Amino acid sequence: MLRPVSEARPDRRRFPRVGAPVFYRPAGLGFLHHRFNTRDISLGGMRVFSDEILAVNSRLELDVVLPDDSLVRCWATVVWTEELQPEAGARFEIGLRFTDMAEPDIQRIASVLGPSS
Repeated sequence: MLRPVSEARPDRRRFPRVGAPVFYRPAGLGFLHHRFNTRDISLGGMRVFSDEILAVNSRLELDVVLPDDSLVRCWATVVWTEELQPEAGARFEIGLRFTDMAEPDIQRIASVLGPSS
């Protein structure tokens, strides 16, 4: 579901979110592939920027690149997309929900997030 920026979205978060120094990329594309900055990340998912629209309910395999350049491979589902204003630096903002991640990787992401406020 593509929403214009002006339409407010209710806050239904189950997990605290922080702006952590984390990037993501499509899984398996190696170090030469462009890294995308996250807007915020939680143990439940992340909000990302993209110039390409992704269909809601699409399933993605991702590498989450942690600050030490180690990778967490996971699966995520697109839960919403929002078209951004031309000056935003990307065409779309996309909400991803993590759907499959190994327990050790959950702990690694949690260590990046730090204590919730």
